[in-house]
Amino acid sequence: MQAAAEARDAGALADAVSVEFIGPDGMDRDQFRRTLALVWLRDQQVGVQLGPLDVKLVGDGATVAFTAGTSGGAGWLPERGQLHRVKTGWRLEDGEWMLVSASWEPML
Repeated sequence: MQAAAEARDAGALADAVSVEFIGPDGMDRDQFRRTLALVWLRDQQVGVQLGPLDVKLVGDGATVAFTAGTSGGAGWLPERGQLHRVKTGWRLEDGEWMLVSASWEPML
């Protein structure tokens, strides 16, 4: 998903997000996609750097917690950046891991 976000590949991102996705404030899969589209419209260059992943497997699901550094701007040098604390929920669906939930909060 990190590579797809940086490549602005909405199709690859959507393929990894479950139709049952729930994000902050009840965000659904389509709202998640539209949020990414807004970021891509605002920032010609988008960067994502992930910190260590804390993965916990439970049955056919998993949780993954990590920090993410995000940056964006119009040129080679980022114009803005933020660190986020991220928690995600995943479920194995037809042999593929699908994102079913996500929450994030700024750390700065």
